[in-house]
Amino acid sequence: MKTTLTYIILFAVISISNNLFAQNVHFVQNGVIEFEKRSNMYALIKKKIDKENETYMKEAFEQYKKNNPQFKIAKSTLSFTKDKSLYKWPAVEETANNWLSSDVLADLKNTIATNFDQQTSITQKNVYEDTYLVKDSVRKINWKITDETRDIAGYECRRANAIIMDSVYVVAYYSNQIAVSGGPESFTGLPGMILGLALPHENITWFATKVTEVSVPEKDLSAPTKGKPIDNKGLKAILLGAMKNWGEYAHPIYKAFSL
Repeated sequence: MKTTLTYIILFAVISISNNLFAQNVHFVQNGVIEFEKRSNMYALIKKKIDKENETYMKEAFEQYKKNNPQFKIAKSTLSFTKDKSLYKWPAVEETANNWLSSDVLADLKNTIATNFDQQTSITQKNVYEDTYLVKDSVRKINWKITDETRDIAGYECRRANAIIMDSVYVVAYYSNQIAVSGGPESFTGLPGMILGLALPHENITWFATKVTEVSVPEKDLSAPTKGKPIDNKGLKAILLGAMKNWGEYAHPIYKAFSL
């Protein structure tokens, strides 16, 4: 009888503690996240060396490594509320100082406005000399959530994996302490904000360096308006048509512009 009473009291204490903890948990629903994009240029350049160009590319690559760091770093921000987000880049960007450092995926600077209620997005994409305004549904991603966790910008994040565009392997780390199903670039759909993102086979990562909880004015979430209106299907047709004679060089470029 005494043992049973002890279990009852213990269960009651645990239940009360859990309820108090749940009441005190604070979920962020609006703010600004600063991201750092890191592109492994040594790996990206090495992939471009083949039998046809190795005579001059190997020498150029060795010279590049002597004068340039391994990683190209770029900063971006994600402003968000529980209903909307805007992912963008600084207006002023540094220009590349070496032709080898030019890479479509590393240099990608999409501006993306997402409406979580409507599950739609408006993406401003610069495709060489043209600017497109891609209006469509948000990307549907079949995430597989794992038990792995890590700390990012002071938040405990859980890992999730996915495959997009049939062959692009994605690793994401999300925090349910930020109660918004958003993330950098076109990556959303997890039960919390994505604070870490990696495309391991593409040698690119995006990781949050700072999260600031602050009220975000509606004007700071305004979608981009400059560009030729199109949807994802239309942009795909344009890209495939323009690159039909590019051979094996077309695939990585197509993937980059399709993110």
